[in-house]
Order: sequence, then C-alpha cells, then structure tokens
Amino acid sequence: MTSAHSLWTLAAEAPADRIPAPTIEYAQLAPTLIVVGAAVLGILVEAFVPRKARYYTQVFLAVAALASAFAAVVGLAAGGYGSGKAHIAAMGAIAVDGPALFLQGTILLASIVAVFTFAERRLDPAAHGNRVDSFAAQAASVPGSDSEKAAVKAGFTTTEVFPLALFAVAGMLIFPAANDLLTLFIALEVFSLPLYLLCALARRQRLMSQEAAVKYFLLGAFSSAFLLFGIALLYGYAGSVSYAVIADVVDGTVAKIDPALASTMGNDALLLIGGALILMGLLFKVGAVPFHMWTPDVYQGAPTPITGFMAAATKVAAFGALLRLLYVVLPGLRWDWRPVMWAVAIVTMLAGAVIAVTQTDVKRLLAYSSIAHAGFILAGVIATSAQGVQSVLFYLGAYSFVTIGAFAVVTLVRDAGGEATHLSKWAGLGRRSPLTAAVFAVFLLAFAGIPLTSGFTGKFAVFRAAAESGAGVLVVIGVLSSAIAAFFYIRVIVLMFFSEPKADGPTVAVPSPLTMTTIAVGVAVTLILGLAPQYFLELAGQASTLFRFNVSLS
Repeated sequence: MTSAHSLWTLAAEAPADRIPAPTIEYAQLAPTLIVVGAAVLGILVEAFVPRKARYYTQVFLAVAALASAFAAVVGLAAGGYGSGKAHIAAMGAIAVDGPALFLQGTILLASIVAVFTFAERRLDPAAHGNRVDSFAAQAASVPGSDSEKAAVKAGFTTTEVFPLALFAVAGMLIFPAANDLLTLFIALEVFSLPLYLLCALARRQRLMSQEAAVKYFLLGAFSSAFLLFGIALLYGYAGSVSYAVIADVVDGTVAKIDPALASTMGNDALLLIGGALILMGLLFKVGAVPFHMWTPDVYQGAPTPITGFMAAATKVAAFGALLRLLYVVLPGLRWDWRPVMWAVAIVTMLAGAVIAVTQTDVKRLLAYSSIAHAGFILAGVIATSAQGVQSVLFYLGAYSFVTIGAFAVVTLVRDAGGEATHLSKWAGLGRRSPLTAAVFAVFLLAFAGIPLTSGFTGKFAVFRAAAESGAGVLVVIGVLSSAIAAFFYIRVIVLMFFSEPKADGPTVAVPSPLTMTTIAVGVAVTLILGLAPQYFLELAGQASTLFRFNVSLS
C-alpha cells in the first residue's frame, strides 16, 4: 500500500507542463479517419437531409469514403509503410506495417462490393409504388404492427445501415492493426455493436432476424468479457498493455519493472490464463469450434447482404488480430499455444465439413462452410513462419470476395415469401436460370478448393506452409475435410443442374447493376486468383512482415 500511495503522490506532485502532448500521425491513420468521418457525416445526413434524398446520398457517401480510404491504403503502401517505413503510430497504439495495410485494403475492397448489395432495390416487388431493399422500413417498429405497415406504405427505408456499416468497417480497420490490448478491445466493440444492430434489420422474417441479433449480441458480450478479463490478467503479468512490452516480459528481456506490479509480474499463471482468454475472444469472432455456435443462426437470420459483409470482412479483421497476437505478443509461448491451436484447427475443419453435409438451408450450409474455412486458415496461422503469414493473407483476400459473391447470388433466388433459401427449392435452378446457377457453381467450386479457382490456390498455400513447419498430420486432416466438404458443394451443383425444376419453384430476380457488379467482381477474383495467382501471392509475401519496433518475423 505504501509504494502504491507514494506513486500516486509523486504523480500528483509532477508539474502539469511535463505531461507530454500526444503525437498523432494523421496521414498514416488516414484510411480509418476517412471512414469514421464519413460515418459521422452519414448520421448528420439522417438528421438533416430530406427522406427522399437520403438513400442516394448515403450510397454515394459510403462508396466514396471506402474508395478514398482504399486509395489512402495504396498511397501508404506505395510510400513504403508496408516495408521499410513500417512503424508504430498514434503513441504506440496502431501498427502501420505490411499485414495491417494488406488486410485494411482487403476489408475496404470487400466492403465496397458489400455496400452495393446493401443498396440493391430491384429484387423485391415494389410496395405501394415504392422500391424496397432488404431492410426493415422502420427498424423501431414492432413486426406486423400498424406503425410498420404505415412505414411500408409511406415508402420509408432504413438508410441508417450505411453509416452503421461504415462504423463497423472503421473498427475492422483498427482491429488487425492494434498494437496494444486496449486499442484491440475498443476496435472490437466499435465493429461489433453496429453488426448486432444490422443483423436485426431484415425486411422479411423480422422475428428470425431479431432473434439472430439477440443471439449474436449475448454471445458476443460473453466473448468480449473473456477478452477484457484476459487483458486485465496480461496487464497484471506484464505491467503494460503494449504488445512489445508484453512480448519482452514473456522473453525475459524487460528493462524496467513497475514497482506497483512487481509482485505479479512474471507470474506464469496470469500469462497462460490471460492469453487463453484473449485467444477465446478472437476465436469467437473467427467462428472456430467450439466458439462457433452463433454462426449458423446469425448467418441464417440476418439480412443476406449483411451476412455476406459480416462473413467476409469480420473474418479478415479477426484473423489479422489473431496473427498479431500470436506472432508479435506471444511468440515466446509458441510451444504452449501451438498444440491448442492444432486441436482447434482440426476440430473446426472436421466439424464444419461434417455438419454442413446435414444442412437443408443454403445460408446455414454456407455458415458451416465458413467454419470449415476458418479451420483451413488456422493451418496457416499454426505454421509460425513468414510463409504462413503470406498464405493467410492470400487466403483471406480470396475467400472474402467468393463469400460476398455467393451470398449476393442467394439474394436473387426468390419466391412469394422472399429469398428461397431451402435447398429443395434450388432443384432445377440450372434449367430455369443457367447463368445464375453457373455463377453459384463457380463459387461453390472455389469453396471446395477445385483447381483453377482461388480456393485451390489458397488451400494449397496454407497447407504447404503448415507442412513445411512440421504440421503434416494437420495437412492430411485438412485434405480429408476438404474432400468431405466437396461432397456437399457438388451435391448442390448436381441439385441445380440435374434435377427437375418444380412447377411452383422460385424465380430468379433480375438485379440492378449494383448486385451484378458484386457478383461479377466475385467471379473475376475467383478465376484470376485461380488461374494467375503469382502476382497476388508475391504481394501477400511482400506484406507478410509483422512489425514490433525493430523486430520482425523471420
């Protein structure tokens, strides 16, 4: 008590003019600042712009902001901040390095094509002469109430989805670049809270949508609590929330010990339990088994454009944060966390592939597919090498566009009740709409890892990195899981092309150029990364150096 009291007394006696002013590198934080600024402007648009003009204003603002932020990322990479000029910005809170810029660029590009699906207004028949989108006319209305009917009749639209998505993107940009644990937690909350709201805004099946949002919120709150408790324990262990300081304490090279924490610093129990709790919080966001329970229900209940956005961008951000935690903060614990991650990766690959075989809903099938893919990506994380980082970066870039494209196709297949997601309704789709079925087949083949698609290149990269690091058994299990997964992907293709269409089957809506662009980009990325992946593999390789002061992964 005496030492702690004296520290407070000394702090109180220090003259105010010695408090250092914060130094913020605004140019290097430009991508995030642009998105946050646009999100705040989006809120002002909701307050001051007439209702009829809000939709067009919000779409333009969101796309312009995301494109500008991507241009800023490209400018930083061209300026050498992904390699030689990589450093820690914002008073040690944000890392500006290759993986951060690569993942931020991927998130921004995926978000642009996802926003196109948010803006789609031609799939549903017009309601009372007004075009409608995938979102509730008035989110605050009780489903089926008179106020909801009045909002639909008046042609209201929930344009708040665009600033909410921008806030989520801003948090995702910070999450993989965070260089201390508090910044990591704040970024997690900044992108999670908007996603909880967005999941509840489906125009059709509103009760299922709200149920999905509540499940996501409650389980997300648990994962955030685990993460925060882990941060507290690691702070007690290292006396700091900075990644570099924690890594130095783990390595035993720390130069200065805080007297107030001298009794707990170096306590291995705090390190192991705290690291495990933080890992649990990140594995929840990744959707790895056994922290995957929210994934199928939320993917099924959320509006499909939100599902595609969340499935792609959240996974990119979460794996980026996981890489930085394991490679920068806890490399000294490699022999402790690798066996655990082995087990998680194996169970995730097998459970995702096996359970997906039993699914009868397209969105739930894609949800379990995403769980299996999380296991495949974990194989690259386990490699603990620069090639492992390269393979994970490439896989995330390839996977995100395939996922958004696949969910965009799901929005097109509709019946009287809206989207026809039950697999039985997709029977004979290849005869009703050969182009739509062919595009969806391309995405399914990419998920299955068939050669000449981006999925094959991504899986080959992560399995090769894992094999070269001595994880050959993991690769064998991964290949077996891929074979199981290929069964249900091929089953859907057979159902679409070799089954008789039902007389009362669904129709394929003709989308606007927005959704067509999203699907076209998905197909193009899938084929380009499958047929000519070398340039992008090299780009991921150049960006694979994680930065910690003057220490990088070799």
